[in-house]
Amino acid sequence: MNYNQNEKIAQITSQTLIIGVDIAKFKHVARAQDFRGLEFGAPCHFENTQTHFEMFLDWIKQLMNENEMEKVIIGMEPTGHYWLNLAHCLKEKEIKFVVVNPMHVKKSKELDDNSPTKNDVKDAKVIAQLVKDGRYAEPNIPQGVYAELRVARKIRDLLSVDLQVLQGQIHNWLDRYFPEFLTVFKDWEAKAALQLLKLNVLPHELEHISNQEILIHLRKAVKRAVGLRKIHELKRAAKDSIGIREGSKMAKLELRTLLEKYELIIERFEELDSDIEELLEHIPGVPQMLAITGIGKETVAGFYAEVGDLANYSHPRQIIKLAGLNLKENTSGKHKGLTKITKRGRKALRALLFRVAMPLVAKNAAFKALHHYYTTRKSNPLKKMQSIIAICNKLIRILFAIGKKQCEFSEERMLRDIPHLAPIQNAA
Repeated sequence: MNYNQNEKIAQITSQTLIIGVDIAKFKHVARAQDFRGLEFGAPCHFENTQTHFEMFLDWIKQLMNENEMEKVIIGMEPTGHYWLNLAHCLKEKEIKFVVVNPMHVKKSKELDDNSPTKNDVKDAKVIAQLVKDGRYAEPNIPQGVYAELRVARKIRDLLSVDLQVLQGQIHNWLDRYFPEFLTVFKDWEAKAALQLLKLNVLPHELEHISNQEILIHLRKAVKRAVGLRKIHELKRAAKDSIGIREGSKMAKLELRTLLEKYELIIERFEELDSDIEELLEHIPGVPQMLAITGIGKETVAGFYAEVGDLANYSHPRQIIKLAGLNLKENTSGKHKGLTKITKRGRKALRALLFRVAMPLVAKNAAFKALHHYYTTRKSNPLKKMQSIIAICNKLIRILFAIGKKQCEFSEERMLRDIPHLAPIQNAA
């Protein structure tokens, strides 16, 4: 992953064949040129299939032979997820490929013909021109354990959405058929409450079941704490319930279906967490990261799922930029506008870092002291949100160093870096 644009331009020589590919769901379009922008041959149209991928590669080989080219670089616009199949194919063949920003393509398409016309053939040429000028990025396609982690995190996010929907549906059921249930149990997801819901009866039917039967059913999940006293309380609440009685047969079927779905999702969560824990064991530096107060397995797994192998990065600034936490300014002449973060890059990584920064500031002494320093220093004090962003960047640098060197995190050493605390730490 190149950070310096000069290095990107230097990779394009007179012996480099530049290919621009406009990605689509079913059919892609490719155009070829050299480092001066001279185009070779007619555009290549190929479909998103193995046969057509091979046809595309044969087209490239033919152009390289005809024009005596030694290297090839393929640029593409990362349209949704449709570019990934081609990207993985090229990576397996060890063919260099890069991506261009869709916004750059949109802004550049009028440079050649002074026309806002958009079509696949034109876009392919614009992409090739952007690659020629070094306006591209080398994507980090995760491999091995990092690829597994990224998919695992995606599954976890999907399960989280499903769980939230399901929790709302069960609350909806309780509001309609047994609104008094939550006056007896604060949380329906607690073991005892969940087990009683599995009785699958409506409030007016509860009085027909003996206390002993309910207790036996309850003991399947809870051995102590909840007993006859709670059962009596539940029956009293059920006796005066305003829950709907009509459609009781289908209401019970609805509850049973919702509870089965809930248990399945919880089971999948447990499975997934176990798999993620196993994957983390294969990544160097993870034990040292987990030793930091406020950092858990979910944070580390999420970080590596978004960033991939740290060996692909030469400086933490690259990860800061990937997260969209790098600063942008708006200045002109004597005017100096507000400085904000760009919010470009992987928003999931940015959200993860922000979520973990909050407990770090609350629980970790070093980060708490750093946050206090940022917000109270005499020169250029930061607002609380600005301080959190600065702490996110600090965390990236720390995780990067630990991942690269497998060193231990030291709160004392970090405190020495804070100006007003340095004399105290040195004296100690």
